[in-house]
Amino acid sequence: MPEKSYIEAARESHYQVLEEIDDAFIMGEDVEHSLLGTTTGLIEEFGDERIRDTPISEPGFTGAGIGASMLGKRPIIEYQINTATYVAMDQIVNQAQKLSHMSDGQISAPITITIPMSGAPGGLAGQHSDNPYAVFVHYGIKTVIPSTPYDAKGLFRSAVEEDDPVMVYFPVVNQRMKGEVPDESYTIPLGEADIKREGDDLTIVAIGEAVQNALSVAEDMSDETDIEVVDPRTLTPLDEETIIESVEKTGRVIVVDNANRLCGVAADIAARISNEAFWYLDLPVKRVTRMHTVPPAFNPPQEQAVLVDDEVIETAVRDLI
Repeated sequence: MPEKSYIEAARESHYQVLEEIDDAFIMGEDVEHSLLGTTTGLIEEFGDERIRDTPISEPGFTGAGIGASMLGKRPIIEYQINTATYVAMDQIVNQAQKLSHMSDGQISAPITITIPMSGAPGGLAGQHSDNPYAVFVHYGIKTVIPSTPYDAKGLFRSAVEEDDPVMVYFPVVNQRMKGEVPDESYTIPLGEADIKREGDDLTIVAIGEAVQNALSVAEDMSDETDIEVVDPRTLTPLDEETIIESVEKTGRVIVVDNANRLCGVAADIAARISNEAFWYLDLPVKRVTRMHTVPPAFNPPQEQAVLVDDEVIETAVRDLI
C-alpha cells in the first residue's frame, strides 16, 4: 500500500469524489488556486463549473451551497480558517441542519463543510486557532475529525455521501504526517471509532490532533504502563460502545481534546463514561484540554502554555497510575 501525506490523501479523496459523484462540486475562497492544498490540480481536470472561487463571504457562499443541496447537488464548502464558521452560524445551524426536520423529511441538505486549518498551527494568534467543533456537536450536526491520512481519505468520502450536513475538520498539525493509504476510493462509516493502540492498563480517548500526542506518550511510557488509545474519529455520531468497552477493560481513562474545557467534547465523553461504565472505573475520569477562556497567543511560549502537549498528558497518566 503506498504511503501518502495527510493532505495528499485528502486531496486524492476530493478528486475521486468529483470523478465518481456527478452532483458534487467544490466552492470556497481560493479553491481554484488550492491555497490550502486540498484542491491542487482540480480546476484543470474539472473546470470552473465544479471548482468555484467565491468572494470572502462565508454566509453568502454557504447559503448558496445549501440552496444547491436542496436541489439535489452535493456541494463541498471549504473554509480557509477554522473560526470562519462563526460568521455562517445562521446558514449552518439554523438552515442546513434544520431543513429536514422542519420539512418533515421532504428536503435534505447533503452539504459537506471542510475546515483544513483546524486547530492552532503555530503563531496564528487567537482568531485563527480555535477548535470549534463542540459548537456543532451541541447542535447535532454530524462532525468528523480524521487523525491520520487513511482516515482523512475514507471519512471525507463518507461525509460527502451523507444526506445530512457534515462538518469535516482536518487538523493542520497533522497535514505533513504520512501513512499507508490505498489508491482506490473507499469509505469509513461515520460513528465508528478506531483503536489506534491496544493496551490493558489505561485508556486515552484522544480527539483529532491529540491522537498523535496520546500515541507518543503511550510509546514513551510503555515500560511503565500499557496504554490503549481510542480515536472516536466522528464526534456525532459517537461510537460510545467502543469507548465503554475499552474503559471496562482498563478501569482508568483520560479524555484528551485540544479544545476548550467548559462545555467541550471531552466533558461530554467523560460524562457518558461515568454514566455507562461507573462500576468499572478504578478512579474518576480525567480530562486534559486547553486552558479555559485563554485564547492562544501569537507569542510561541504563551501559545504553548495554553495548548495540550505530550508533557501535560504524561502528567495526567502519572496521576492515574
